Amino acid sequence: MADLSQARVLILAADGFETVELFEPKKALEAAGAKVTLASIGKDPIQGMKGDINKAETITPDITLEEVDTDDYDALVLPGGVANPDKMRLEDRALDIVTEFMEDGKIVAAICHAPWLLAEADVIDGRQLTSFPSIRTDLENAGADVVDEEVVVDGNLITSRKPDDIPAFNAAIIAALEEELADEPVD
Repeated sequence: MADLSQARVLILAADGFETVELFEPKKALEAAGAKVTLASIGKDPIQGMKGDINKAETITPDITLEEVDTDDYDALVLPGGVANPDKMRLEDRALDIVTEFMEDGKIVAAICHAPWLLAEADVIDGRQLTSFPSIRTDLENAGADVVDEEVVVDGNLITSRKPDDIPAFNAAIIAALEEELADEPVD
């Protein structure tokens, strides 16, 4: 089992997130010892969905987007669902957070429709990634090389297509964090 007790992971989500795409990575990261923080537009509980039509669990964010200091985190996880990334890509602070993580070369992991946020932040030109099929043209138009694979790792960027890919998505995030933490100097 990985020991990520020094890892700090930020998840961004809003109403309409695909429940398993938030809860399963969160659970896997916490099981490996990582400290996971959920940020959203506000602090009220956000509504998860199973598919795009069935309400599922809710979760209460730990902090707001405005409270995020990207220096405090090693990785960013972006769950999908249709409504969630569509809401987030309209939030200037969410786009700034994505841009800061990418510019700092920190891990950014996005699944399903979440790469919409990467396209909106203009950080995927020349990068290889995958996503849910319905947004692939948007990603190509933003300059990405889009492939149809379970998980794609392109440097610090990790992407997956759908809930069935979550085991591979989680494993890629954990492996990237292990590598990142192994490269950090010891105090």
